[in-house]
Amino acid sequence: MTAVAVTVTVLLAVAGGLTLTRVIRGPSILDRAVATDVLLAIIVAAIATEAAYSRDATALPVLVVLAVLGFVGSVSVARFAARRHDASTASTSDRSQP
Repeated sequence: MTAVAVTVTVLLAVAGGLTLTRVIRGPSILDRAVATDVLLAIIVAAIATEAAYSRDATALPVLVVLAVLGFVGSVSVARFAARRHDASTASTSDRSQP
């Protein structure tokens, strides 16, 4: 069981590090937003792994709050990006018509 816990911890740490590089180097704001969402999912997985390893269910409310926060954040960024895209296409189509 300890080998599995160490393996999962190493994999989650590597995934978190790679995701942080995408947050820092992301070419656009949407790439950074997706990377932040992935980082939140990795954090949720790490907390869930620790809760399963220690057989302690007190972390479940934290997991639920983080999952809801990630969902709401992703939907907010998606709606913002869609509005921004609609506004940019509307302004370019207005310029092209006489």
